[in-house]
Amino acid sequence: MKQLTKSAAVAALLAPSLVAAQDGAEDIAKQLSNPVSSLVSVPFQFNWEQGVGVEDGTRTILNVQPVVPFTLNDDWNLIGRWIMPFVSQPVLAPGLESSYGLSDIVFSAFFSPSQSKGLIWGVGPVVGLPMTDDPTLGAGKWTAGPTVVLLKQQGPWTYGFLGNHLWSIADSSDAERPDVSKTFLQPFLSYTTPGAVSFVVNTEATYDHEAADGDEWTVPINLSVSKVTQFGPFPFSILGSYGYFADAPSIGPERKLRIAFTLILPRTR
Repeated sequence: MKQLTKSAAVAALLAPSLVAAQDGAEDIAKQLSNPVSSLVSVPFQFNWEQGVGVEDGTRTILNVQPVVPFTLNDDWNLIGRWIMPFVSQPVLAPGLESSYGLSDIVFSAFFSPSQSKGLIWGVGPVVGLPMTDDPTLGAGKWTAGPTVVLLKQQGPWTYGFLGNHLWSIADSSDAERPDVSKTFLQPFLSYTTPGAVSFVVNTEATYDHEAADGDEWTVPINLSVSKVTQFGPFPFSILGSYGYFADAPSIGPERKLRIAFTLILPRTR
């Protein structure tokens, strides 16, 4: 039998670990498509929304969105999800100025079965934390309501729906601000390849029940591509996305670009 060369022998030894690493990356990519998976992740999402305000300016939003799952018992998990937006806002209307700062933080807690078969689901409360007095950046209200997620994963496909509704429950200062009643709807469809590349289409639609006629809906249609790779010892995901607004308030936006980086951390419990 012909003796293997040194390089061929090394390749033969590494092949099983490379296949395992690829399979692991594909599994992580699928879990990232699941809002109630057991991954501890820290996404940094950069958004550029164009056609905003009276001057058709660009709004930039950095969303820091950590996701931390907790094991409650053998049957139930609790998944905590934060959205912390840092916003740079162009001039929205005559007489106003551009603004910059931290917008309202949204925290969701999903109670989800740890051993779901077929349909995966989670349900719980969502809370909005007022973080600014600037009316162009935040609602100035404490808000709360229900949230739910339903999804199914079948082969390379993940499809489902996430939604919530927030009502205002109290002002954050002495200044009276308009009431809040907003519905968020996010249907999504994802296809993940064996190489841990995911193709996603979704919408992140918001219906503002308190808005003026014609300004209630904000409906971006997003097309995204992401890839799971390594960042030092940790899995890491890179995402690029383009969004077109099928409907939006009179002050926009019209389209957006998104780049996201997600660090996946080990879970101790």
